[in-house]
Amino acid sequence: MSDPASVLVLGDIALRDAAALLAAHGLELVAVDDGAPIPGSYWGAPEAGIIGSRVYARGDTPVHSLLHEACHLIVLPPERRALVHTDATDSVPEEDATCYLQIVLADALPGVGRPRLMADMDAWGYSFRLGSTRAWFERDAEDARAWLAARGLPTG
Repeated sequence: MSDPASVLVLGDIALRDAAALLAAHGLELVAVDDGAPIPGSYWGAPEAGIIGSRVYARGDTPVHSLLHEACHLIVLPPERRALVHTDATDSVPEEDATCYLQIVLADALPGVGRPRLMADMDAWGYSFRLGSTRAWFERDAEDARAWLAARGLPTG
């Protein structure tokens, strides 16, 4: 897959499943009307946005973006999460952990799963030194797994 237009979007999955996954991590999914600006979106629509413990997304928001932005909040301690508006990353290790966790959490969304999410990340243009998301996840993400494990976050 190499066409960004072919990635799964929020409208392709059950909104309640995505909301339940985020709620399990103390986050609220806020559905944004089609065509409306997405609050807290770093890259702009259709990318998801984050403000505090809320993740904003529209029906055309890619699932990988929804998970990525949610994972930015999940990896933060509550005191830092409360201060987030649009940009949550303060380090490369944190960004790597976010990418890793979004792949892990994809299995919790019916109709998504790791293989599809990794293909969508590649199609969207995520860049890893081994050339693909799967190669990075399987062979080069020890540091991300260790970062997550040290904080008691899911790694498998």
